[in-house]
Amino acid sequence: MESKHPRSNRQLEQALREKTREADVLHRISESISSTLDLEAVLKHIVEVVVEVTKADACLLYLLSESREELILRASKNPHPKLIGRITIGLGEGITGWVARERTRVVIPSNASDDPRFKFFHNLPEDRYQAFVSVPILAKKEVVGVINVQHKGPRQYRSDELALLSTIATQVGGAIENARLYAEMRRKALQLDTLSQVSETVASNRLIEDVLQLIVTMTAQMMNSKICSLMLLDPPSGELRIAATQSLSELYRRKPNLKVGQSITGRVVQERRPISVPDVTRERDYMYPEIARKEGLCSLLSVPMLIRDRAIGVINSYTAIPHVFSSEEIKVLQAIANQAAIAIENTKLVEKSFEMQEALEVRKLVERAKGLLMQAKGITEEQALRLIQRQSMDTRKSMREIAEAVILASGIDKRAEQKKS
Repeated sequence: MESKHPRSNRQLEQALREKTREADVLHRISESISSTLDLEAVLKHIVEVVVEVTKADACLLYLLSESREELILRASKNPHPKLIGRITIGLGEGITGWVARERTRVVIPSNASDDPRFKFFHNLPEDRYQAFVSVPILAKKEVVGVINVQHKGPRQYRSDELALLSTIATQVGGAIENARLYAEMRRKALQLDTLSQVSETVASNRLIEDVLQLIVTMTAQMMNSKICSLMLLDPPSGELRIAATQSLSELYRRKPNLKVGQSITGRVVQERRPISVPDVTRERDYMYPEIARKEGLCSLLSVPMLIRDRAIGVINSYTAIPHVFSSEEIKVLQAIANQAAIAIENTKLVEKSFEMQEALEVRKLVERAKGLLMQAKGITEEQALRLIQRQSMDTRKSMREIAEAVILASGIDKRAEQKKS
């Protein structure tokens, strides 16, 4: 017997299929979230599922920065992977920034670029897309990011699709925060471990060159640096030179020295304070933007190496993508820079101590040699000293070597006389 309400049955079946599909999608996302605390892996899986569910031509996921002033592209499907981490949108800027600021969804079925909130970004071909959905990602009722879904042609988004997108955004918000907390814990553990290792290295009996090289290698790992370098100040010339770097690039290693006050690093020494730059390739005061572009450098944190109030050099940490250095990162790098400064200062003190000991020994030998010459040749103390100095210049040997030769010859003469008698 046929149903009297075939349309109602079809609607119920359709609704059931949609609910089953929604449950399946949410289950898959839950499994992905619970299987890892790696933030990048979580974000990558989210955009893949969203593209599959909405059959989108592109999906972009932005996260709010630590300063909560801008959104950073952290995952995408279809735009070039090199754009990840390099695209930033201010809060309230464009449709994406508006969604984050207003904490509400935007749905545009066609001609998205005609929307007054739309903003064209040079690196993102968003004007090629007709349909556009932007959904805020929430965690504990606070916006932590935005998911954008884009279609090349016009599209009428169904209410169940939009509801599912909002549910996904809400569900992943907590996962993103958990992954961020986990990443923060790992970062702090790495910072403590690095500080401990730097302290051990500074206290070791290694050569200063080895100490500095270990410091930049450990610092690069902790700061996730593209390049980390340590530059020392040469007081006579007033120039900063690269003393250690973990970079294998000969182009960077051969970078010219800097004068105090010159470029960002020179200013750090002159002003004796940390300076951070969002993008060195666009910074007017940065002297070598072409080298930075070739090396793929972006943000820079430069901190002075201080002994009391005197700067003896700097440590530079460059990132490959835009990065806002936190106050904690600045404090940790400053602590490492100061430990490096202590290691250098201690080495100089040890070297001076050896030099003083050497000078004292040489003086004793010269005094003894002078006395022997005065006795043997019947000359004054001043004449004996001049004789030693003349011999040193004529033979191109040190005063110590001449004094030792005089003492040795005197000893031989005495033993010869004793044998005769």
